[in-house]
Amino acid sequence: MSDCGCDVEIKDQTQKRVLYWLLAINAVMFVVELSLGWLAESTALIADSLDMLADAIVYGIGLYAVGRAMRDKARAALASGYFQALLGCLILLDIVRRMIVGSEPVSELMMSVGIVALIANTLCLILISKHREGEVHMRASWIFSSNDVIANLGIIIGGLLVWWLDNRWPDIIIGLIISFVILRGARLILRDAKVELSATT
Repeated sequence: MSDCGCDVEIKDQTQKRVLYWLLAINAVMFVVELSLGWLAESTALIADSLDMLADAIVYGIGLYAVGRAMRDKARAALASGYFQALLGCLILLDIVRRMIVGSEPVSELMMSVGIVALIANTLCLILISKHREGEVHMRASWIFSSNDVIANLGIIIGGLLVWWLDNRWPDIIIGLIISFVILRGARLILRDAKVELSATT
């Protein structure tokens, strides 16, 4: 039985199940956060919602990679990293726009949605934790989930500061930090994927 390759198939099915859950959670949270972030006029929430969208697409790419050759998995991770970097840059552009146009973030909505997103992303982190030392596309998923938990804690703190100081700048600063966290994650993923690609040549 040890030579039948069944262990690989089981591992691949486990990866698929985890990635489907991660994809579903992030897709739902993208819609929720974007809608409420727009209502709350929160840069941080909108930034996090776009991060959720990036993650959902990345998990879709990860599903494509499951069961494929290591080179295909590295290419999938590479595509994930570039897409994550693009989203990080788009968030920075929106932050600049809001700094010029202005905004009045609703602190209560920021904190409420931040708590819900934190619960969702903690669940994602638990789901992916067994695969954090696995193949490159699964390591990329672990980085995304870890970044999301950090971002959600930032949103909650930002909401508290907006309420306490009665000022929009904590929201903008948290949005800026989230964009840099996303860009840092993209850099780590791209570096990891390029190492894997060079090893397969």
